[in-house]
Amino acid sequence: MATHAQRDGPTPASLPDAVPFDLRNLTRQSWKLGSRIVDGAERVGEWRHTEGRWTLTAFDATDETLVLRLRTPVGRVRFYGAIEAEFREARPALASAAAWERVDE
Repeated sequence: MATHAQRDGPTPASLPDAVPFDLRNLTRQSWKLGSRIVDGAERVGEWRHTEGRWTLTAFDATDETLVLRLRTPVGRVRFYGAIEAEFREARPALASAAAWERVDE
């Protein structure tokens, strides 16, 4: 009989250390799903890391959620689902981070 290891629940997603904030209710999206959602979605904002070539772009997904697209310095793209209200609360940390600048103002 096979046994399964007990888990406390799914492993929460987290943003890389280069991003100056963290969101409690973040979910990692597959590249295929993330690409499909952001294709044609309204862009909320885009920021660039001045030293590390990271870019972070936020897109509206629904009235209460958004998708974050994070491009790494080596060109990989990661997608995350986030609650819009949590991201709105975290944006001041992004705006005040010396290493990040808004691209689309």
